[in-house]
Amino acid sequence: MNQAVAAREAFDRLLEDDSLLAESRDFLQQGQHERGLYFGSHPLCVALRPEFLTNEQYRQASRAAQSIWGALDRLERSLLTDQALRDELDMDPMEERLALVDPGYHPSSPGSRLDSFVADRIGYVEYNAESPAGMAYGEELSRIFWELPLMQELRMTYRLRPLVCRDRQLQVMLRAFRAWGGGGQAPVVAIVDWPNLPTLREFELFRDSFERQGVKTIICEPAELEYSKGVLRGPDGIAINLVYRRVLESELLAREGSWEQLCAAYLDHKVCLVNSFRAKLLHKKMSLALLSDERYARLYTPSQRTAIQAHIPWTRKVRPGPSSRDGRVIPDLVEYVAAHRSAMVLKPNDEYGGKGVVLGWTVDQSEWEQTVAVALTQSYVVQAAVGVPRDSYPVVVGKEVETLTLSRDMDPYLFEGKVGGLLVRLSSAALLNVTAGAGSVIPAFLVEGEM
Repeated sequence: MNQAVAAREAFDRLLEDDSLLAESRDFLQQGQHERGLYFGSHPLCVALRPEFLTNEQYRQASRAAQSIWGALDRLERSLLTDQALRDELDMDPMEERLALVDPGYHPSSPGSRLDSFVADRIGYVEYNAESPAGMAYGEELSRIFWELPLMQELRMTYRLRPLVCRDRQLQVMLRAFRAWGGGGQAPVVAIVDWPNLPTLREFELFRDSFERQGVKTIICEPAELEYSKGVLRGPDGIAINLVYRRVLESELLAREGSWEQLCAAYLDHKVCLVNSFRAKLLHKKMSLALLSDERYARLYTPSQRTAIQAHIPWTRKVRPGPSSRDGRVIPDLVEYVAAHRSAMVLKPNDEYGGKGVVLGWTVDQSEWEQTVAVALTQSYVVQAAVGVPRDSYPVVVGKEVETLTLSRDMDPYLFEGKVGGLLVRLSSAALLNVTAGAGSVIPAFLVEGEM
C-alpha cells in the first residue's frame, strides 16, 4: 500500500469520530465564509477530504504533462509559420492578427493548465492556454484544510505538504515583463476581466498577494482602459504596463467598445499582456486534434509522439469526409461519430466551463444526431471518451455530512512548461464543473512519509 492510500484510509477512520467530523464541517464552512471562497453563491468546497498523492505519483503526472506541453509548444511554432495548419483552427481575422503579433516573450502562455482525468491512465482532454483559474482559490483552501481538525489529527501521523502555486503566477508574469522590455520599469499590474463575475474574489486574492510583494495592482474591466500617447491607463488615470488578462479573447472581441484600447496598446507593444493573445492558437480545442492526428506526427519528437499516444484521446474536427483512427481509415467521419455516440464527446472549438459540451452517453440517439448536425454548421471537435474516476467523498450538505460518489479530475498548472500545482475538482454531474451538481474544488497534499 502506498503512503497516499494509507493516509486516505487513516483520514477516513478519523471521520468516524462524530465530534471531530462536526468540528471540521464547521471549520470548513466558517473558513470559506471568512475568506469569501465562493463561486457566486456556491461554496468553493463542500468535500471534507483533500486529495492525497505520493511524491512519485506527482512526479509521474508532472512528467506526462510536461511532455504534452512540449508537444504543444512545438505545435505553436509550426502554427506561426504554416497558414494551412493555422486554418485548421478556424480563427477569425482579428484573432489571427493578434496571434501573429510577437508578445515579446516566450512561451506565449507563461501560466497554463492541462485538464485531465486519471483513471487507468492519464487522459488530457483540454488545454487552458488563455486564462487558467483557481490558483489563488486553491491556496486559500489549502490553508483552511491545513488547520482542519481532521487534518490536524492526520498530521500527527503523516508528513504532508500542500501543493500551492499562486506565487508562481507572479514570478512568470514578471519574467515575461522583463523579457518584453520592462526591465527598467516598475511593473504596474491591471487584472482585467468583466465586472461582477463570480470569480471576482480570486482577483482580489491575487491583487492582495501581488501588492504584499511590492507590485502595485488594480482590478478593472476592459472598458475602463484608455490608450493615449503610448500609455495604457486604467481608472483614475493609473498608467499600466503589465496586464494579467483574465478576460477570454473571444468574449473581449465580441463586445464592441471594450477591446479597442487594450488591443491598440498591445499592437503598439506598449503593454505586456499575460497571457498573450498568441495563446489563442493552443487554447482552441482543435490543438488536441492537431496533436492526435497522425498526419501531423512529423511535428513532434519521438518521445512526444509516445506521450501523445499515451495521454491524448483521439480528437478530430467535425466535418464530412474521410478520417482515421489508430491507423485505420474511417470512410466518413460524420457517420462514424453518429454511430459511436456512447464513446464520444462533442465540444465547441472555442468555449469554456462546459458550454456546449455534449457527452454522447448522456443523451439519446436522436439528440446526439441533432448535435452532430449543429456541429457541422459551426466549429466543433469530437473526442473519444476517457475513463473518469469516481470515488466516495464526505460532503457537507447543510448541517449534515453525507458520503457521495463523485467524479474527479486533476488538472496540473504549468509555469513556463513546468508543473507547479494541481486543480482538483469533484462533481456529481457528468461534467466536471464547480457549480454542477455537488460541485467542489479540493486541495491536494503530498504525503511525504510518516512522523
